Amino acid sequence: MSPMTLLLQSPNSPRDPPLTDGEVSWMGAAAYLTCVPADYFMAFLGDRVGRKPALLFVSSVAVLCWVLKLSSMETWALVLARALVGITMAGSYVTCPLYTKEISEDSVRGLLGSVVTLFHCAGNLFLYVVGDVLPYRAVLWLCLALPTLHLVLFMAMPESPSYLIKHGKLDEAVRVVAWLRCRREDDPHVLNEVDLIKNEQERDQESSKFVLKAVVTDRLMSRAFRIALAVALAREVCGAIPVLNFAGEIFTLAAGGARPPLSPNQQAMALGAVQVAGSVLASSIVERAGRKPLLLTTALVSGASMCALATWFLCRRWGAELPASLPVLALCLCIFCDAAGLQPVSVVITGEIFSFKYRGTVMATTMAASSFAAFLQMLFFKPVANVVGLYAAFYFFGGVCLLTALYVVLVVPETKKRRIDEIYEDLKTKKEILEEKKNVIDKKSIQE
Repeated sequence: MSPMTLLLQSPNSPRDPPLTDGEVSWMGAAAYLTCVPADYFMAFLGDRVGRKPALLFVSSVAVLCWVLKLSSMETWALVLARALVGITMAGSYVTCPLYTKEISEDSVRGLLGSVVTLFHCAGNLFLYVVGDVLPYRAVLWLCLALPTLHLVLFMAMPESPSYLIKHGKLDEAVRVVAWLRCRREDDPHVLNEVDLIKNEQERDQESSKFVLKAVVTDRLMSRAFRIALAVALAREVCGAIPVLNFAGEIFTLAAGGARPPLSPNQQAMALGAVQVAGSVLASSIVERAGRKPLLLTTALVSGASMCALATWFLCRRWGAELPASLPVLALCLCIFCDAAGLQPVSVVITGEIFSFKYRGTVMATTMAASSFAAFLQMLFFKPVANVVGLYAAFYFFGGVCLLTALYVVLVVPETKKRRIDEIYEDLKTKKEILEEKKNVIDKKSIQE
């Protein structure tokens, strides 16, 4: 949205008349509103027909989105195309993390899970650059080529081993795991991994057929669900979404009539480059640093940067002079932290604290909640900022980040290279642990 918003609202807009603030707000918000039901649809589709067909469907919808933008510049067409983006968002942050987790070894699942965010950030930077240097329609044709290429390449990829085992295709699952691990089909490591997946799914069969009911009624899964929901909402309400989508306009407001050395779009490019740097850092250290320390550090730093940015806008409103570079530095720090921890770690943790049966539904529910929060931000950020002031919005985002840091310290368990039963041990209260020990001792006494 950022590079195209300024163009489509300018006197040089390829659309006549230029877009209004209301139309831009709905374009920005439509994707997040559609994403709410699409999250559940993609989870259902991935469980019913498979992860691979679901991801191919996502790319097909992306193709349709860009074709629609190429075909018409009417407001309804632009809003509808953005609404279709909600489906691709759901696929990218529900189906893609599930598929990635299910094909990954435990030793690299954090790394590969964070790669989703790396490519998301690289895509943002790509659009900032091409949106600034290429004509409007050339950008659309270039974007159309990407999902088309994915449709062709991904047809050669295998289905998720967990999905194959769930549907009784054990021999095919062994072949897929052997191919993924570059081992022979009779290798003990391959057979052991297949057995672990099979045993996990057999344990799931003992619980309720209604997935959400089981998640809510089981005390440990309920705690895990609250953690997944909290980190997902923190990811969306840290301030990164409105900053990224309206970066050019925020930098224009920060300039306050002065002519900055870089144009608003060029400053947004710098922001995108910082985001890519953050995601590269996340993918390189997530396995060494662990999920919890990385999430805690980035939440703290992001909260401090948002509060500093809010203070800058508030001081300027009172007529105080502060360094003009502060907004750029604060925004870059916030986006860096979002890409380095808040965004990738929240996705990785959600995928790691639930088994196959619950993973898709929980991922869809947390994504739906965060998508609705993002929809509200996109719809009301500009109107609220115009009425109240940017400082109020950024103080709110900073407060959310700081509360997230406190929550991580007190509640969130470490999930790095740990099985689900090990993670759930950390979710038990001291009273529950003592009761379990007492029950074990009583059983031994009875047997003796």
